[in-house]
Order: sequence, then structure tokens, then C-alpha cells
Amino acid sequence: MEIAPFRLDTGATWLNLLATRGSAFGRHPEERIPTPERLADWLAAVELAPEPPVTAADLELAWQLRETLRPLALSAATGEGPSPEAAAGLIAFLQAHDEPLTLAGSAEPPGLARVAPGDAAAALGRVARQAADHLTGPERHALKSCPESDCRGVFADPDGRRRWCPSPACASRGRVRAHRARKASAAE
Repeated sequence: MEIAPFRLDTGATWLNLLATRGSAFGRHPEERIPTPERLADWLAAVELAPEPPVTAADLELAWQLRETLRPLALSAATGEGPSPEAAAGLIAFLQAHDEPLTLAGSAEPPGLARVAPGDAAAALGRVARQAADHLTGPERHALKSCPESDCRGVFADPDGRRRWCPSPACASRGRVRAHRARKASAAE
């Protein structure tokens, strides 16, 4: 079984976590982090690789966080208020897994660097913190949801010019559907 590459083009790490389940609302959702090793790869790709190995429990925690964040992201993208249960889920996750961020000076490249998270749960806590900051700050107004019914992926659109998520497949399907509708309308 070939595993699809990670989607790292949604505009924020926490939104990229949502994209680890492709076609989440379709008939055949695609799990992009099916194993602890694959979660470790994703954490490395988003520069949150923890020191100890990622475990099966960490994978379950990642799935839990992703599905806690999904309804919050969708409600923000559509301008609806979040459900109290979804908000409570994020609050509980942060209470259990948020750790203070530690910064250190870096020689290569020069500047600040984040100290690696203590474990995968702490890395996921950082993702949850980013989501909470994004969902409660002015950036929440730039969130959009892909109109493709099987995708509904949430992405950041600070310029307000995107119609579909960054997936080329969604944009292609949407453009083809719009073209067929225009063609049918012109034929009437």
C-alpha cells in the first residue's frame, strides 16, 4: 500500500495536521499517518520531532487531536460558533499536553531555535496551542473550507483569493464542474 505524501500547504502546522486525513468526508478517506513511524515522519516534516520514539499511544493522541480540531476549524471557516463540546475537547487537550515553549540561541542558522519537544504528546501540545491561538486571533478570519464535499479541507487564505484548498485535484474538479454547468446553461 502506497501512502500519499504529506500535505504541508494549508498555511499552518495545525491545518496540516487536519490534512493528514485526506478526503475526510468522502467514501474513501485516506489516512496519511497510519503508523507511529509515519507520525514521526510528519512531526519531523513540521519541525516538531521529539527526542524519544513515537508510540502507538502517541498516534492515537494525534488522531484524537486532529478530530478535535476539525469541527473547530470548519466552524471558524464558515463563521459559525463552535460547539461547546469541541471547544471543551481542545481545552482539555491543552490542559493535559501543553508545555511551555523553550527557545535557545542558534548558530546555524543564526537566530532563535525551539528546543525539541520532550515527547510526541508535547509536540502535539504545541500544535494544539497554535490552533487555539489561530482560532481565537485575527487570523481566524482568513480560514476557508474547500467547497468540494469529500474534502472540506480547511486552509488559511490571508489574501482572500483562493476558492479551493491547495489540492490541485479539488480545483480541477471544481473547474470542470463549473465549466459543465456553464455549458449546460448556454445550451438551454
